[in-house]
Amino acid sequence: MPLVTTDAVVLHGFDYLESSRIIRLATRDAGLQSVIARGARSSRRRFGTGLDLFASGTAHLQVHPGRELQQLVGFDLTSARRALAADLERFVAASAIAELILRFAAGDEAGELFAELTHALDALEAAPPFRARDVGLAGAWRLVVALGFAPALDRCSVCHAPIVDDASVAFTRSAGGVVCDACAASAPRGRPLPAEARAALRAWTAGADLAVEDAAMRRAHLRLLREFLEHHLGDGRALRAFEAWERGMGAAAGYAG
Repeated sequence: MPLVTTDAVVLHGFDYLESSRIIRLATRDAGLQSVIARGARSSRRRFGTGLDLFASGTAHLQVHPGRELQQLVGFDLTSARRALAADLERFVAASAIAELILRFAAGDEAGELFAELTHALDALEAAPPFRARDVGLAGAWRLVVALGFAPALDRCSVCHAPIVDDASVAFTRSAGGVVCDACAASAPRGRPLPAEARAALRAWTAGADLAVEDAAMRRAHLRLLREFLEHHLGDGRALRAFEAWERGMGAAAGYAG
């Protein structure tokens, strides 16, 4: 039973039996891990408040090769991120980011994905509530890029012709991004993507911080992201946290129709 020590983030947890908890961790060195924290509810000596949702710390795992559930023997808290739970906008955005990782990550990704996850959560915690939606969208798209699903935004995803910066095009999730006018007729039906919206996507996928002032445009961005993710998952299961985030984002969608 080798002991693995690695940086980790708590993405999900639920009570188990009388005194334990089952936790889903994203780790820097061991990918996604499902762990049991025995006695976590009856004593805080080993875990303290470190197993709260979105907390970061150093996890000490007893790893049994071939098992789906490992044992968490200790967790040294480094960041509680309590501000994420204190504000609904931040909490819903962070929940969607956690759902993205839990549903998409294969479990053996390199440390880049973990770094993007912690950066996204830290940025959300630092963001004022009115910026949480933009910051959450930016973090989610950067995770999509780190997972290897970056959408085509500068060239047609069918013929690869360059798209000029100020062009309004269609975004087709099954094609993997934007399509030019010539290919739009034969490509699966997409959603109209104005030049301003494409500029925001380009900024977010490149790691830039860009604010979207219009509430309907924010909702449209989130719908586009959710539909893109659901298409690539392909398992027919809804992204519940993303749906909740979308429902809380105000007026009817603009360009996402």
